[in-house]
Amino acid sequence: MSTFKTIGILGTIIVTAGLSACQKTESKAQSSHETASTANPVKTLSIGFQKSSLNFLIAKQQKIFEQEFPNAKIEWREFPAGPQMLEALAVGAVDFGAVGNTPPIFAQAANKDLSYVGYEVVPANSQAVLIPSNSPIKSIADLKGKRIAVQKGSSAHELLAKVLQKAGLSWQDIQPIWLPPADARAAFDKGAIDAWAIWEPYLSTTELKGHAKSLIDGTAFPTTYSFYIGNPKFIQQHPDAAQKVLDGLNQADQWFVKHQDEGLSIYAQSTGLDTQVAKAVLDKRLKPSPVHPLTTEVVEAQQQIADLFKQVQLIPKEIHVSQTIWSTHSPKTQD
Repeated sequence: MSTFKTIGILGTIIVTAGLSACQKTESKAQSSHETASTANPVKTLSIGFQKSSLNFLIAKQQKIFEQEFPNAKIEWREFPAGPQMLEALAVGAVDFGAVGNTPPIFAQAANKDLSYVGYEVVPANSQAVLIPSNSPIKSIADLKGKRIAVQKGSSAHELLAKVLQKAGLSWQDIQPIWLPPADARAAFDKGAIDAWAIWEPYLSTTELKGHAKSLIDGTAFPTTYSFYIGNPKFIQQHPDAAQKVLDGLNQADQWFVKHQDEGLSIYAQSTGLDTQVAKAVLDKRLKPSPVHPLTTEVVEAQQQIADLFKQVQLIPKEIHVSQTIWSTHSPKTQD
């Protein structure tokens, strides 16, 4: 009997020691993570945004990131489109930015470092192929042989790819004119192009002020997404930063739902749009429009776009979107 008691006591001691060691290991790991975050605080946070980035506009006006990063200098850099922004992010000039679904695919295919941090559902009618009100074009099949303006590498590039596929056309069947939004609008107004693939707020601006109409918009296709992208090196140096950015973006979204008139004013003032156009843009927005970490479904949707682009030779090689996803469980990208 004493032998069993001795074994039982030894077993208890071993288990207790094991649990204690585990607790010490976990405590040490947590302490190490906290020490890393404290030892390397964010001193400067550079945000890249576009005119349509409402959450960032509100965060800027309401100084939300100043609250999330109280000891950091917050810098704001405006870009005409996603490709230009990701160029800056790749060289470390931007830490986080908002882009459409296509720019990250082109950037990854060009071996540029990036991490998908979060996504937001894009209103289906917030991008379209525009034609002049008096255009002879009646259907998407009529785009054959036409001069179509689009920002290369943008979400509109992907929209146009889907439109051509739906019409049974290839890129060789049209004359793509690679122009950033401002230059494309000038060409559209002059009649130098036949159609224009574009997103908000340029879409509503042109429709309401430029004698244009939509030939086809995103409602003809499955749900699409916009993304918040981070610089992997910055995220690795500051493990808590990505989650704080997501938290700040959702605070901005919640603020807009409660203060839509004030949000409209911020949007109109920041973009230079008149109230009528700004309201037309924001009326399309989902309310609320939360920002989430990426899901398997969203990653698969991005991978389908990448596979299509490789198939039609818009990107030079096959890519794996899953390799560039930031996880809330780890500051590193997933393999």
